[in-house]
Amino acid sequence: MLTKTPKPAYKRFIGSSLKAIFFVETLGFAVSYGLYFKLNTDRAFRLYMYHNYNWVLEGYYQLGEKLGGHKTRDLDKQVWTNEGKI
Repeated sequence: MLTKTPKPAYKRFIGSSLKAIFFVETLGFAVSYGLYFKLNTDRAFRLYMYHNYNWVLEGYYQLGEKLGGHKTRDLDKQVWTNEGKI
């Protein structure tokens, strides 16, 4: 009959650490994608970010300008100025 021996402690530690790192990375990716999707589809949310977290909105605008040549920044400022929000 074969006897079972427990895994060494370092193997258990490495395994649980890799699982935790994978979970944190997946969670971070999901949150980042959710924020990007919300910024990409909702002008009111972009206005909220403009007033409260301008550095996040600036990164979104720069990414759009570098990757796609989008002029979302100019359009948003024009709309917000015409509506008297900024």
